[in-house]
Amino acid sequence: MKRVPRSVTLEPQTLRRAELSPDEQSLVEKAIQCLERTYRVKGVAMTSPEATRDYLKLHLYGLPYEVFAVMYLDNRHRVIRYEELFRGTIDGSSVHPREVVRKVLTTNTAAVIFAHNHPTGVAEPSQSDLRITQRLREALSLIDVRVLDHMIVGDGNIVSLAERGLL
Repeated sequence: MKRVPRSVTLEPQTLRRAELSPDEQSLVEKAIQCLERTYRVKGVAMTSPEATRDYLKLHLYGLPYEVFAVMYLDNRHRVIRYEELFRGTIDGSSVHPREVVRKVLTTNTAAVIFAHNHPTGVAEPSQSDLRITQRLREALSLIDVRVLDHMIVGDGNIVSLAERGLL
């Protein structure tokens, strides 16, 4: 199966922190490819927070800049596509609800899981994180698309807004 293209196309060496050796970077890329193959098999769905955490951790952990990503899911919560929509700096990125809605419509998505990383390593949601999640949820509810979760990836920890009752 082919790999889902990333919105940000950088050399693997620039995607991860410098602490990773070239062999470790290669291993992380292979693990991502393996997970993507696994989760695109018909019948396998993102039905648990742990499966989602495993998938997102490999994509977002250790990046030196903030990335806002979307997992587009069908009505059985199978991954249609993973996409890194917005890239920011070390302390934030701009998220545009109009672009999220446009992408959701073009992929024929039934539900989404949002995710982003905090390059500082602290996975606690900010007020800005909560506000953009609410804005996106309201925009997508107009077209009957469910927001299942928004996960924040930090150093060794991933916070689920759904598990905290914030969705």
